[in-house]
Parts: sequence; C-alpha cells; structure tokens
Amino acid sequence: MIRNIVFDIGNVLTDFRWKEFLEDKGFSREMIERIAKASVESGAWQEFDRGEKTDEQLMQGFIENDPEIEGELHLAYDDIRGIVTPRAYALPWIRQLKEEGYGVYYLSNFSRKAHRECADALTFIPFTDGGILSYQDQVVKPDPAIYELFLRRFDLKAEECVFLDDLQRNIDAAQRAGMHGIVFRTREQAQEELRELLSHRP
Repeated sequence: MIRNIVFDIGNVLTDFRWKEFLEDKGFSREMIERIAKASVESGAWQEFDRGEKTDEQLMQGFIENDPEIEGELHLAYDDIRGIVTPRAYALPWIRQLKEEGYGVYYLSNFSRKAHRECADALTFIPFTDGGILSYQDQVVKPDPAIYELFLRRFDLKAEECVFLDDLQRNIDAAQRAGMHGIVFRTREQAQEELRELLSHRP
C-alpha cells in the first residue's frame, strides 16, 4: 500500500528555467549554448548540486570549461535569482495529498546557492513532511545512497513510497531502491498516473 508521495523539485514542483534565465540576461542563442556547455550541461553542474565545493570553486570549474567566456559566466551565475521559479499548483497539490492522508516529501538535486537565492520558489517546503536537498548531504541522484538515506532518515518503507521525477534515470534508481516511480512529463499526466496507482490502495 502506498502511503507516501515523494516529489522531485526542479521541473516538477518548480520550473528550472535555465535557458529562459539566460535569455532574460540578454545573451544570444550562440552564447547561451556556450554557457550551457560550460555549466549546466557539464559534469561541473552536478558538483553544484552536490554541495561539496564553494560557489567560487564551482565558478572556477565553469571557467575552466571555456576560459574565453569568463565574464559571461560571471554575469550569468553570480546572481541566479529567477533560475528556479514557482509553479502555482505545487502547494495546492501537496495540501490535497496531505488531506487525503498521505505523507508528502521531497527528494531533489539542489544547490546551496539556488536554495538561498530562489527561496521564493520553495514556499511549499514547510507544508511537506520533510525531504532532502542534495547539497545538504553531499549526495546526488541517481546515486543509490541518496534513496537509502532518504528512506532511513524518515523511517519509510520503500514499497510504500512513490517517487515523481522528470528524469527517467532518477526514477530507475528509485525503483531499484524498491520505490514506485512516475516519470513526470506534465502535471495532468503525472496526476492521472498517480491516481491510477493510488486507486489500488486498500
């Protein structure tokens, strides 16, 4: 029986709008592609979410990927307010699930800097039963350790949890840990799949 709903945050309960964020800063399409390759599309970005390095060390990693655009990288990421923005349905959905008797948690790759500078997108967090932001524990999805840590910390049984994430690899890892999984594409699709899964609840 499923008792707990576990949400990823970026592109599930919030928008991780890195491309639009860079457009808002006035960069050309060509420059956005270069910035992305040096940062969000590189392995250095996962280290951003892992939380083991300082912001300065992470920026240096981006710069090392493309030294010619050091100035643009600073302009892009010295202030990242607006890179994560709220989705209006997040809090009502959480409240509905809580009213129906489910535990509601979050399990997300998230950086210290984004937590600090995009806090306005995370106002739903106090209404959940808890969760993990990767930087706080220096472990990221899809590492099996983050799922094990989550289940242990909140004393949950894997088979009683369903995890919603927008990336298949993260769902695959959750399922290997014994959890149910739904790949989030749209709210409507995810809610329909969740309703179907929960309809089997005794």
